[in-house]
Amino acid sequence: MMKNLFLFCLIMISVLISAQPFTLKSVGETKEFRLKLYYGAQGKGAFVQYSGKKEIIPLQVKSFKVDSEGRHDGQPDINYYVWNEIIDGKINGVYTLEIMHHSTSNITYTRAKDNRKFMLEMVESEKYDGSDKYLLHDAVLAFNHSYNNHFTITYPDGKKTAIELPSPDQPSFARQSIIEDYNFDGYDDVAFSVPDEGMGVYRMFDIYLYNPGNKRFEKLKEPDYSQSSCSCLCDVTVDKEKKFLTTGCRGGARWHQDLYRYGKNGHLEWISTEEQKEE
Repeated sequence: MMKNLFLFCLIMISVLISAQPFTLKSVGETKEFRLKLYYGAQGKGAFVQYSGKKEIIPLQVKSFKVDSEGRHDGQPDINYYVWNEIIDGKINGVYTLEIMHHSTSNITYTRAKDNRKFMLEMVESEKYDGSDKYLLHDAVLAFNHSYNNHFTITYPDGKKTAIELPSPDQPSFARQSIIEDYNFDGYDDVAFSVPDEGMGVYRMFDIYLYNPGNKRFEKLKEPDYSQSSCSCLCDVTVDKEKKFLTTGCRGGARWHQDLYRYGKNGHLEWISTEEQKEE
């Protein structure tokens, strides 16, 4: 079970790495236009910003699917994204994107008012420096996957929160970011993970929960580890049906998995631990 969890995490890492911002340009237009597309795993947290414009335009996930039929012959998955462009609460257009192992195709924008379709392509010449952004609950979350540890949240009222994230232990390792509802309240949260400081076989998480009451992101308080096998939020996964969080780590020749749930006070409470000896 723990080996499967580790494999799942490796797969998720490859997906998350590909979900970086793209600079796109129009194809075949008399007057070329450019924009930057930001999005997270499964298309969440997406927005576009056109070159020369300060404004950002929210994108709402219309559909996301993964075609894994090519795995039998060694081909990577194909991810299909469709977003609705939202302006003043209304759908102003639709974006599509297909990506297979960092290679993009079928990038389009269809304008709602006249159904005109614009073809787009990725600008290959731009060097990616690891910077990324998400738009969640009208707040802009800015961070870097590799070069620095700065995490800035800019809220709709103009106020900012600056946070320093843990550093990857090795320069070759990248910080991963995940958008997920970690406390099962119906609002997406954000998490960042870096490899453990030992062998790098599991990832350590910092999770920031969105509080709809004060409309702010707040760091998830770590649970009491006195009964658990893992003394960290490691390889965190969610069970939406049972509303459990699981953590996974390795100690010696054994994998450990701890199960948590939220108590009445909103804090994580340990439920049980499973162990599996590595073969």
